[in-house]
Amino acid sequence: MDVSQYLEIFIDETKEHLQSLNTQILNLEQEPENEDTINEIFRAAHSLKGMAGTMGYKRMQTLTHDMENVFSEVRNGNIKVKANMIDILFQCLDALEEYLDCIQSSADEGTNDNEPLIRALNEILSGNAENVQEEAKASAENVSGEVKEDIEETVEEGTEWTGIKLHDTEKTVIGKAVSQGKKAYGLTVYVQESCILKAARAFLVFKAVEELGEIIVSDPSAQDIEDEKFESSFNIVVISDASLSEIVKAAQSVSEIEKAVGGVLKVDPQSAAKPEVQEEKEGKDEEPSEDTPTVQQSVVSAPAAAKQEKKPAANKPVVNRTVRVDIEKLDSLMNLVSELIIAKNSLVSISAGGGNESVDNMAFNDQIEYLESVTTNLHESVMKVRMVPIESVVQKFPRMIRDLQKKLGKKMELYMTGEETELDRTVVDEIGDPLMHLLRNAADHGLESAQVRKERGKPEVGSIHLDAYQDGNNVIIEVSDDGGGIDAKTVKQKAIERGVISAEQAENMSEKEIINLLFLPSFSTAKEVTDVSGRGVGLDVVKSKIEALSGEVDVRTKYGVGSTWSICLPLTLAIIQALMVVVGNEKYAISLNSIDTIENITKEDIKYVQAKEVINLRGIVIPLVRLDEMLDIYKEKDEEEDIVVVIVRKGDKQVGLVVDELIGQQEIVIKSLGKYINKCKFISGATILGDGEVALILDTNAMI
Repeated sequence: MDVSQYLEIFIDETKEHLQSLNTQILNLEQEPENEDTINEIFRAAHSLKGMAGTMGYKRMQTLTHDMENVFSEVRNGNIKVKANMIDILFQCLDALEEYLDCIQSSADEGTNDNEPLIRALNEILSGNAENVQEEAKASAENVSGEVKEDIEETVEEGTEWTGIKLHDTEKTVIGKAVSQGKKAYGLTVYVQESCILKAARAFLVFKAVEELGEIIVSDPSAQDIEDEKFESSFNIVVISDASLSEIVKAAQSVSEIEKAVGGVLKVDPQSAAKPEVQEEKEGKDEEPSEDTPTVQQSVVSAPAAAKQEKKPAANKPVVNRTVRVDIEKLDSLMNLVSELIIAKNSLVSISAGGGNESVDNMAFNDQIEYLESVTTNLHESVMKVRMVPIESVVQKFPRMIRDLQKKLGKKMELYMTGEETELDRTVVDEIGDPLMHLLRNAADHGLESAQVRKERGKPEVGSIHLDAYQDGNNVIIEVSDDGGGIDAKTVKQKAIERGVISAEQAENMSEKEIINLLFLPSFSTAKEVTDVSGRGVGLDVVKSKIEALSGEVDVRTKYGVGSTWSICLPLTLAIIQALMVVVGNEKYAISLNSIDTIENITKEDIKYVQAKEVINLRGIVIPLVRLDEMLDIYKEKDEEEDIVVVIVRKGDKQVGLVVDELIGQQEIVIKSLGKYINKCKFISGATILGDGEVALILDTNAMI
């Protein structure tokens, strides 16, 4: 039984249960007597416990079991929900998140037993929950000491270990290591009789021990252990700088390992000078020579390395690869694929010929139109399958605001609308961090203290709104607050102090341009650095992340009233509507979302401001960009009298792109350029045209 095949399902379902627990415990804090909420929490904890137990994650199972016990008592009316109990439960969820992070990165839950939290939960059960967090902290220190003492009692540095027969090859390697000041240990590891994944547990032992040293040989062999050809124990020889107790502790940290017993190997260092290879030692083509510089370069391979080479998936599971799909959407896809097959068969039949040529041509054109209709519908259906509600991202924010409220000492409420708004899965996975930065900013910088709010005649409790809605082919997400707004004078002063702009430049800048300075890297107006904000990290991350998703971020603010941060994102990153243009002999695509208008101008319409070309379009001065110059394209023919200009927009900025020819609107599939061509910031990808030619897609945001 290979645990890795269930790992992705386990991770996805655990995330859902943890999010459900976060939401329900927040509800419980507001309504401590709500029986439906209590029952929902009990069910989620029970499911999580069962899943963790099935996968062999004992620490996770133990913690959720104790949480389940607490809610069983709450459900029976024996325990009342109190504030400190909610705090402890949230700490338990954070601990479960840590377990999940470890499982995602290494397929193992780690070594943290979270004894203080388990003790705290038991204190709640015993009815003695006062000062439970202080006691839990003290118990954590005691437990760590107790564990260390227990391990040191079971192994002694002087114990000689003879659990495996060593050949001269291994003795040579060990002798060389000992002569270099390293230590050689032998270890017998016993797996619990009830363990059903012995090979997986053995691999995790190898992995844990190899973080402290090198395993040079095992009994049974690495292959036999991988194939589960051993009973309840196996032996390994380790070369390490660590102590024996540390090696034993690493082995015992793996779930379902009953115990590990070890000792020091006694090998004559001089044996390193006379290596001999036994005939029965298979797979060793070369003898280790006297000048072998280090143990790591020896011919004895580590079994854990062999294991990792065969099954990398067990080491680090791939996550975020699944999307839950409504069965009706799959039925629609299946139906469209069958229509596609019918169209293909019709075209094959027509191509076989044998009939009236004019009739065949008419039938061919009909089938092409039919095929176009089917592929358009197929595209829409596939897009719907890729779309997921942004709820999966935003539902973790109420808990975050609750924690910030306690940390900052401010009263605040988060109101959310439009959680059901759908976005492409790839976009949804990326917007979590930008939204988190904006919400933390709103809580720390935006909202004033209760005293200041009272002086300004505002409610004591501040409001933060997170609203999402669809606007054409875009999704708009807005984060707003009723706080103090942004003081443009403070931003201007800070920018001058830091040398970002000169005093002369500041005088000529609009309020909007000054506020946009906040998006510069490492720019912060905070008077002091806290663990929430003030380090100048945040808004530049938001801007770069959103623009990488072909989106835009904008801010509207009124000093003393509040601010609104607006993010505009495309519905999907896979297929877009684009305007195809020609520059020189090359074809380029420009996303329709970024285009305002297309204008025909003459050479006389071009004016100069500070030696730069501009046009005056209906009272607005717009700078021109010569695409042939920017993209370094050779043009054979001279410029005609009529010039085609594509006006593109980013926020409130406009630029005119000078092109040679318009081809027309087209639906294009975006293809990545790959990691080797990521230096050119003006190009966001490529597409393959109907004739097989490759056209590059222009990133107008970067150009502006």
